[in-house]
Amino acid sequence: MANRAIPLVDLALYTSGDADQKKEFAQQLGNAFTEIGFVGVINHGISKSLIDKFYTESKAFFALPEAIKRKYEIPGLAGQRGYTSFGKEHAKQSQHADLKEFFQIGQEPEGQVDDVYPENVFITEQPDFTTTGVQLYKSFEHTGGFLLRAIADFLGLDNHYFDNQIKNGNSILRAIHYPPITQEPASAIRAEQHEDINLITLLVGASAGGLQVLDMNNDWVSVKPGHDEIVVNVGDMLQRLTNNKLKSTTHRVVNPPKEEWHLPRLSIPFFLHPVSKMELNCLENCISDENPLHYEPITAGEYLDERLREIGLKK
Repeated sequence: MANRAIPLVDLALYTSGDADQKKEFAQQLGNAFTEIGFVGVINHGISKSLIDKFYTESKAFFALPEAIKRKYEIPGLAGQRGYTSFGKEHAKQSQHADLKEFFQIGQEPEGQVDDVYPENVFITEQPDFTTTGVQLYKSFEHTGGFLLRAIADFLGLDNHYFDNQIKNGNSILRAIHYPPITQEPASAIRAEQHEDINLITLLVGASAGGLQVLDMNNDWVSVKPGHDEIVVNVGDMLQRLTNNKLKSTTHRVVNPPKEEWHLPRLSIPFFLHPVSKMELNCLENCISDENPLHYEPITAGEYLDERLREIGLKK
């Protein structure tokens, strides 16, 4: 474990282990999320060939001419589906737009659902892009479900506490492209420091380095995922639900050294969200004299809405 910025856990202990191994995994995951809010996960069950295929498709999409990409930027969707052009989104405390463009794929709900989700956007010039993304989405959702069960175990909740909250949830698969840097940026970095809003984020290895996490000593540490490892972190919704017991850690993507400015960066995070009506009221067993109540009641939908306005995607 030396030289690692974040702990490493093996999901196979949970998905195919005995009761003791499951308990051990839940404890390891809970400790990581309590201490730094980030963890590396191996044996996560997401197929490497599927990840590689989506990387290839994403690369091809972002290489399309600007005019074609902009056809898939849908007004009124606050960037929740389809394409968002370069420089639209900023961290909530920053006035400078991040140096990125991205494409978002959402839920393909099964059966009748309360939330009416916008349709996913399919690219005429490249039909496999969204189709592959939807497959990867389902795979991430499946793995995320196991991680949340382990979190439920750690928190002393019913093992299936999150199952119905994330079924047909508001999760997002995002392909992010940070183009080559061609001139000295005014002040912006590829992605300014921020916290994620959702329950947990699952990130599959970026094509270039740059991810940094603010540790407990207030130092920026670089996270370099190993081979076939995904990085998982706590989002604000889970921090809020657990009354700050689990940490939603500040992170950013810094610009590379000047000699690597010509290299683009591609990154694929999956933001695991619950259904909009999930109540994020702090769990009773996370409130104590030492840790008094920190948050007012709010639903996941209200909370998401508030954040989309703060980051400039929703007017």
